[in-house]
Amino acid sequence: MNRIFKPLLSLFVVLLVSSPAVGQFITIDWGLHSIGQVTELVNNRGSLHGFAVPEYPGLINAEFPPGSFVEHHAAVAPFYASLSKNKQDTMVTTVRIFEWNSENELSGFSSAPWDTVHEVRRGDTVDIGDPTDPYYPNYVSHADEDFITRYNDYNESSLRSSEHNPMFIDIYQRSWAWASAPMDQFIIFNLDVIPKRKSLYDFWTGIYFNPEVGLVTGNSPIQDDYVTYHPSHNMVIAHDAPGNEGPDPYTPMGLKIMPPPELDNQDLEWTFQWGGTESSRDPGRYEEVSSGEIQSNQTQPLNTQAIISFGMIDSLTVGDTLKWKYATVYGFTEKEVLQKSRLIDQLYPDFAVPSPPPSPEVTVTPSDRQIKLTWGSESEDFVDPNRSDSIDKPFEGYRVYKSTRSASGPWTLLAEYDLAGNEFGLNTGLEREYTDTGLMNNVEYYYAVTAFSKPDTVLGFPSQESSQRGNALEITPGTEPPDDVGQVAVVPNPYRGDIDYNDSSPPWERPDPTRQRWLEQDRRIQFINLPRKSTVKIYTLSGRLVETLRHESDTRGFEDWNLTSKVNQAVASGIYLFTVKNEETGNTQTGKFVIIK
Repeated sequence: MNRIFKPLLSLFVVLLVSSPAVGQFITIDWGLHSIGQVTELVNNRGSLHGFAVPEYPGLINAEFPPGSFVEHHAAVAPFYASLSKNKQDTMVTTVRIFEWNSENELSGFSSAPWDTVHEVRRGDTVDIGDPTDPYYPNYVSHADEDFITRYNDYNESSLRSSEHNPMFIDIYQRSWAWASAPMDQFIIFNLDVIPKRKSLYDFWTGIYFNPEVGLVTGNSPIQDDYVTYHPSHNMVIAHDAPGNEGPDPYTPMGLKIMPPPELDNQDLEWTFQWGGTESSRDPGRYEEVSSGEIQSNQTQPLNTQAIISFGMIDSLTVGDTLKWKYATVYGFTEKEVLQKSRLIDQLYPDFAVPSPPPSPEVTVTPSDRQIKLTWGSESEDFVDPNRSDSIDKPFEGYRVYKSTRSASGPWTLLAEYDLAGNEFGLNTGLEREYTDTGLMNNVEYYYAVTAFSKPDTVLGFPSQESSQRGNALEITPGTEPPDDVGQVAVVPNPYRGDIDYNDSSPPWERPDPTRQRWLEQDRRIQFINLPRKSTVKIYTLSGRLVETLRHESDTRGFEDWNLTSKVNQAVASGIYLFTVKNEETGNTQTGKFVIIK
């Protein structure tokens, strides 16, 4: 399975929809929350899974902790269920759920470039939507990473489903993620539901949950999960049973629902069911989600699905807005998940908490076997209105981190600089540069410079630190390209297949960030000391051309080869010849190297 590790990836998928009267393009967009300890996929079809976005290139939907490749769910899909005024028509709107035989009944409004998933970071104030008529004018970031989108169940894309009886609802979604503890292990989703054309009666809403807790590269991670219901938390927790994929179970995931604050939770009915659904039509679906049945906790692990819902809301008239929230909550144990749930209850409904200063802008200067980082002072002027200690500028210091593995860590703290002369931190005094020496040339390293705040001693809230992953930089030290050929060399030479090049620190060979395991195409030979513009040709000993590498860089004097031919076949052991031509001078150098597999 694949995995994407970039802080935010946005993809616009244009779907052509035709009808007898009109043809319309719908923009389908997605993004990845990744500023904290959770990587969570969102999109403008109302779900948290990749099924709704056919071109989503990853298969991990929810990774925790970072870099673990531990998946937690296949689907988190909110649904909406209602009767008509005469109680004769049943309407259930949801996203693509295989067990319900449902299609993507929710989708973005239009093909407009602004009708998408918007990312807003801490300190940003932006207009969300049509620049001439935004639906969130002057939106101020609420958390360290906000995603804002909207969708409905009556656009041309949604109406393609022959079984879909639209409710004609608009849904505005805002999701909030935080960079540092204690907020970095959950994400809050805010859903505003607005009936547009007809009033809705006996209304229920909730979430379909298909957990898949396990190592995504493991053996059948979907077959050994079970769920438990915690009514005092309005939460379902998905667990991984031990034994099927390794000696220990993987980290649990909680799914917590927060009804509107104006509704008395004691007056609401709840439904909790697991084990799959039986209905493929709206009347049966409505009966399932509105049954009020609380099923006993699951004890037998299997490929399970669960439903958690609340109701009944007597009516939602046209123009009303139903505001509810849910949270995806992660932890290393069930106890930790429940602790996070209690924190969410304390912060509900506004979640206005102290925040970290913004990460500084970092300038990188790579050179021979070293990397110099410098940054500005903009983080030091940070003002936080959500503090209780009346400190105007809560900035305290900077931390410098390094990883030899990936932009998700694991991270090593290289340095910490904080304000001198106060009761916080180490009182080292501020610095705004750091030089890391003794590095390997032409190998990737990862660095992050974060800013952190003073703790809020009145509120009892810990110091907040900006995200490492959100500020990670991939940097490669090395010498500048030479003026001409003459010293081009191959490393390693010989290349030996019996050496685990992935096990060094930093690793000489590493999997693509979308994968955990090393594959044949991750092999690496490097041609070093290449002129700025040059062409490398690789031959067998008999003179057959194997591959051509074209190099052009003013700063990098090397080029990698993954030991595959121009027809993407892995090469065999043997002696190989190479030529390097400087395309600016016309001079050529020849050489040879050995591959032993």
